[in-house]
Amino acid sequence: MPRPNIDFGMSAAAAFWRAAVSTFPPIPKRRISCKFKLLASPPNSLPEIPPPQLPLPPGRRPTEDPPWTGWDVLRIVVVAVVVIAVFGIVSLWIAAGTRVFRGIPPAQLARDPLLIIPAQFAAYMVLVFFMYAVVRRERGYRFLPAVRWSWPHGTWIGFLALGAIVAIAGQLLSALLPVPKSLPIDQFFHSSADAWMMAIFGVTVAPFVEELFFRGFLYPVLARSLGVGLGIVLTAIPFALLHSAQLGNAWGPLVVLFVVGVVLTAVRAITKSVASSMLVHMGYNLTLFSLLFVASGHFQHLERLGG
Repeated sequence: MPRPNIDFGMSAAAAFWRAAVSTFPPIPKRRISCKFKLLASPPNSLPEIPPPQLPLPPGRRPTEDPPWTGWDVLRIVVVAVVVIAVFGIVSLWIAAGTRVFRGIPPAQLARDPLLIIPAQFAAYMVLVFFMYAVVRRERGYRFLPAVRWSWPHGTWIGFLALGAIVAIAGQLLSALLPVPKSLPIDQFFHSSADAWMMAIFGVTVAPFVEELFFRGFLYPVLARSLGVGLGIVLTAIPFALLHSAQLGNAWGPLVVLFVVGVVLTAVRAITKSVASSMLVHMGYNLTLFSLLFVASGHFQHLERLGG
């Protein structure tokens, strides 16, 4: 049986609406763009996980890293040679013009502590100021932390005692080595005043300046480039050679001073403190001058030094 065609008037109404809509202008088509990006991952996909980054093996970090270079150390050496020579010559020139020293040969004046010690003290102060200028003004670092001064609070007397032990051990080692009976340094002890001036300078100023240069400036540069062990050895060598003229270039006393230099630099390397090595140096010199004080009858019989 065929399906009945039930219209209910819908055909006429549809024709009416088509005629009405055709009278309006056509609406322009616009392309709608989506400005939002999909944040979710595509279906059936896992989020990408970056591979774990393993830490790189640590490189060889130097135990010492001073702000200055080997060229700066060489500049300090040149300044030291120049200022010591200039102040020494000026002091001799001034002394030669006075009545007290008139007629005395320059070679003899050069062995007089009353002239040489003040000149050397002035030269050392200029040298310390130059060291300070290199660190503070040229490099922009605070001086004492840069040279690793680090005063050993509470243990400073122990470092003085260590210096005394090193001095006694050095004397025992000297007994096993060929040491001349008379050394050029003995010529600086003419009188009790000379001995006291040498002792005061040797216990205070000399250890401070020498440690500041050798263990404060030279050793860190050598240790940074060559390592701690080789830096200790190479620092002790010029330290011993610095005193070679006073010891008549005798290899026995130079060996003793080389060992002392190794101990001083080792203290600096272990404690990271120049003040500690300076205290050991002071204790060493203080012990030697104390032995000399006793042996010479309170610096009253200095003629016993050559005997």
